[in-house]
Amino acid sequence: MIVIDYDKCCWKDGKCVSSCCGDGKECDGCVGACPSGALERQELIVFYPDKCVDCGACIAACKHYAISNVTQ
Repeated sequence: MIVIDYDKCCWKDGKCVSSCCGDGKECDGCVGACPSGALERQELIVFYPDKCVDCGACIAACKHYAISNVTQ
């Protein structure tokens, strides 16, 4: 299962706060990389574990190293 470190995440208050991700409205990171729709942009990034297929695409796409995989 993935874990999001919101201190490192660039998506805050409903927008991207990092200039390296895009135009500030839609970053091109984890949400776009997820093939199963397990991540959604709201005020923060929301993770839906029941949709996650553990592919790691979101981890690879995050330029801020804010997502990690935790094994149970």
